[in-house]
Amino acid sequence: MRSEEEVTNAIDKYADMVYRICMVRMKDASSTADIFQEVFFKYAMHDASFESAEHEKAWMIRVTMNCCRDFLKSFFRRHTVPIDPFVEMKGREDTATNVVLEALLQLPVKYRDPLYLCYYEGYTAKEAGEILHLNVNTVYTRLTRGKEALKKVLGEWYEE
Repeated sequence: MRSEEEVTNAIDKYADMVYRICMVRMKDASSTADIFQEVFFKYAMHDASFESAEHEKAWMIRVTMNCCRDFLKSFFRRHTVPIDPFVEMKGREDTATNVVLEALLQLPVKYRDPLYLCYYEGYTAKEAGEILHLNVNTVYTRLTRGKEALKKVLGEWYEE
């Protein structure tokens, strides 16, 4: 079990990233809050040390994605109807960023995840492939197809 100071430092360092990944995957603020807490609880209970800061960040991303996937597959999720169907994007004041993020949320997960990791988190295709457990060529294909799908969703907002 990690110390309170280690968990607090991790929250300070990774909170925004975990929150954004959850919002991209879940499209729901209340589910995002639940998963956010679960991710940092798992971090607090994780005893193994990390090789580097990048390893720790990749672990956080993978655990966040796994928690989102598990929640989406859960009995609770499949048998309830959300009260508020609108996505809440807190702290986003840039209209262009809002438009792109809303368009990204409309894409299938298989395109959304590589696009997010490469263009928002700054990972290379190889690193994104390792995080997503995909071949690097598959990541490139999904990036290309995802950008084409994003272009269609954005319509007039798209600028080449």
